[in-house]
Amino acid sequence: MTAAQLVAILSTAIATATPVVFACVGETITERAGVINLSAEGTIMLAAMVGFAVAKLTGSLALGFLAAAAVGALFAGIVAFGSLTLKGSQIAIGFVLTLLGADLSSFLGNPFVRIPGPTVPSLPIPFLREVPLLGPLLFQGDLLLYASYALIGGTWFFLYRTQPGLMLRAMGEQPAAAFARGTNVIFWRYVYTLVGGSLLGLAGAAFSLDFKAGWSHRHTAGYGWIALAIVIFGGWNPLRVALGAYLFGILQSFAGVAQTTIRAVPTQVFTVAPFVLMILVLVLTSGEWWECGLRGIPPRLRRWIQQAVKATPPAALGQPFEPG
Repeated sequence: MTAAQLVAILSTAIATATPVVFACVGETITERAGVINLSAEGTIMLAAMVGFAVAKLTGSLALGFLAAAAVGALFAGIVAFGSLTLKGSQIAIGFVLTLLGADLSSFLGNPFVRIPGPTVPSLPIPFLREVPLLGPLLFQGDLLLYASYALIGGTWFFLYRTQPGLMLRAMGEQPAAAFARGTNVIFWRYVYTLVGGSLLGLAGAAFSLDFKAGWSHRHTAGYGWIALAIVIFGGWNPLRVALGAYLFGILQSFAGVAQTTIRAVPTQVFTVAPFVLMILVLVLTSGEWWECGLRGIPPRLRRWIQQAVKATPPAALGQPFEPG
């Protein structure tokens, strides 16, 4: 494999990971606030259908993305209302919405199956695209790709360098302490759940209007579950979560290359391989055998690796909160 081929594969991986980045960052924000939005799979699928349908009918990509974000916010609002106001199970509500979203997308999207529609146009950045190595990798994409860069950096900065971000993390770790400092925990959990849901909706539109342009039944099947897994893999940190999304994109790209070069293997193997490998990575970095494998490493290096890799969920994640 030549250097040019490797750069092409990596640039494709970064571009194809963009929808997953939106989904993972959205779920990270939601879970950092203490809410589990398990409807990600159904949300992304229904938002992909609605985004494509609206963009096709109106001829406007902006309206398509807006409609998809609205779908994501609607599902997230149901999760928030059912769990924060009605005190229902976040897991149960999210799982039911996943099934509902998947079935609705197939039923309502039937007229739009496998028909051409608008797609996000390419937008290489002048001068920057000429930079050796980095140019082809990072600056020959489209507006959605560049927005994902801003989303990753902006979310990290918000969470770890601002007072509102500190309070957001406090709501997921110690909501009672955040409430004692004057934070309306229920209200802000609503807000951040809606924000995270909107990003899940945008991820759906990013699939049907960019990465996997068009619509077909179960168009985004599996990506919502992978997004939830990557959030755990990334330790609820936007930077690490983004790296997990790009790792998944790289696995997809190499699977695509292998599919064209190893013809003796059924294509279905390469289709599911990135999902299986990503789950395997999650298991290997979260299980007890990971700790066992580090025992022979010097203590200082072992502690650094553990801090960099070990995933610790927010302490109050999924737990109901009753204001005192």
